[in-house]
Formats: sequence, structure tokens, C-alpha cells
Amino acid sequence: MAFYNSLKSAMAKRAEYRRTRREIESMPLDVALDLDIDRSQSARIARSAVYAA
Repeated sequence: MAFYNSLKSAMAKRAEYRRTRREIESMPLDVALDLDIDRSQSARIARSAVYAA
């Protein structure tokens, strides 16, 4: 059962990572600039947001 829960958690985090990255990449430039976000760093930002403790 622990393996199933671990797998389920990993799949949920991966889905959240993909969703976060997609949202950052599709963000309008003016909004990204207002938030001081570099859209080319979407992978790093999403990884930090989802997998950081």
C-alpha cells in the first residue's frame, strides 16, 4: 500500500509541476514583468514551487 501511495503522490506532483510550468510560460509579458518573473526560467520556478520543502 505504501508503494501505491508514493506513486500516487509522485504523479500528483508531476501533474502540478507541468500545470505550473505551462501557466508561467503562457503568462502575458506585462504580468510576468510586474511579478518579476523570467518566463524562460519556467522549469526552475515550477520545480522550486512544487518540489521544494
